[in-house]
Amino acid sequence: MYPGGQLRTQLERVAVAIAYGGAVLGLGLLPALFFRPAGQGCSRCPDNLVGIFNDPQAVQGLNRVGIQLGLVWALLLVVLLGWRLVRSRAATRRLIAPVAVPAIAYLSLVAWSFQHALARGFLSNDTLDRRLWLGQAAALVALALGVCWEWVRGQRVRSALARLVVELASSPRPGGLATALSRSLGDSSLTLLYPLPDGRRVDGSGRPAEPEKGRAVTPLVRGGQPVALLVHRHGLLDDPGLVDEIATAARLVLNNERLQAEVRARLEDLRASRARIVERGDAERRRLERDLHDGAQQRVVSLALSLRLAQLGAEANTDVAVLEEAEAEVRQGLAELRALAHGLYPAALVEEGLGAAFQALAEQESSPLSVGRLPQGHVESRVEAAAYFVVAETLKRSRPRRATVNAARADGRLVVEIDRQLPEELTDLEDRVGALDGRLLVQAAPQSGTRIRAELPCA
Repeated sequence: MYPGGQLRTQLERVAVAIAYGGAVLGLGLLPALFFRPAGQGCSRCPDNLVGIFNDPQAVQGLNRVGIQLGLVWALLLVVLLGWRLVRSRAATRRLIAPVAVPAIAYLSLVAWSFQHALARGFLSNDTLDRRLWLGQAAALVALALGVCWEWVRGQRVRSALARLVVELASSPRPGGLATALSRSLGDSSLTLLYPLPDGRRVDGSGRPAEPEKGRAVTPLVRGGQPVALLVHRHGLLDDPGLVDEIATAARLVLNNERLQAEVRARLEDLRASRARIVERGDAERRRLERDLHDGAQQRVVSLALSLRLAQLGAEANTDVAVLEEAEAEVRQGLAELRALAHGLYPAALVEEGLGAAFQALAEQESSPLSVGRLPQGHVESRVEAAAYFVVAETLKRSRPRRATVNAARADGRLVVEIDRQLPEELTDLEDRVGALDGRLLVQAAPQSGTRIRAELPCA
């Protein structure tokens, strides 16, 4: 059945079989077997070559049965066509209506002809019959025009699709094919997804994506394997040939964009992997800082207190100088232990945020850092850690000269600037910032000569 040319249900197959049987056998071949013109008194009529013998009553009976059967199959086909038209989705209805409506009109006129012939028992050519023939001819012309219109519309869509694909082939961009298809097919929400070997689906930019609920998904297949998934409104691609046309016309661009999407997906995976490595490293730093603070530092503090108590309670003959020296060494070790813990991951960064961590860094005795404007509150912990260690490592690696740090949030990014002499090594800092999809820039500064600028995306 139009447009696919396939009968979809058993009832449709039965109705068409009855129609062929009633038309070919009931009103054609069977009555001809029992009709001889000469036996009916027409000596000038040509002989019936398939006639076996002459039996007017058999011919009349078969004609009557054929007319009754014709009325049945004509009305049955009208009901089936009307039911399919009513039950179809809007897009499918627009596709089949130019053909289905004239077909319903034609079959209705045929049923009327059969009903008119029931009383006399044979088909004739009276005035009503001739008018019904004219109506049937007009319906058949309308049906042919409907088929031609759908063919022309399909050709226009395919031509427009081919032109757009040729245009995109010269300078493809991520998602450009989906944009072209949506414009050609009239579905602004149309998208293309590409299946990856690991089972995931990504869009043209390589980002993970899944079809929205309530949307139709049509696979574009080549060599038995789906190369892309077309997500669109229901009924848009009910024409079975259109899917093949899209896959054929868009072959080059489709392959190119699919490969680019796979590469971008791998880059996204690599970026996510780098971010996870940085996060795990920072988490390990925080764990070590907690272990040092809660474990080793507490034991050293307890040892220092014990030495102080021993010094206060020492007897006169006890070498107090030895105890004092031991206490001094313990306090020196405690200071170094605290500095080590702070260098691993400053507690102020976790508890109070980036501004407090910069202030604590500037308050260290040997720190050549002055603090300018600072952001208020917290941002993502991994962003805060990256910003802090960019500044801390820059101070550590450059000459002891006064530096200024400023930080602010703007346009969804945390921007940290430190005016300082350029360190010799920046690769690991670039990796840390790049793992968060940020940028590390080196710029000229008015007084210090160099400004290191870190831009980190933040919510």
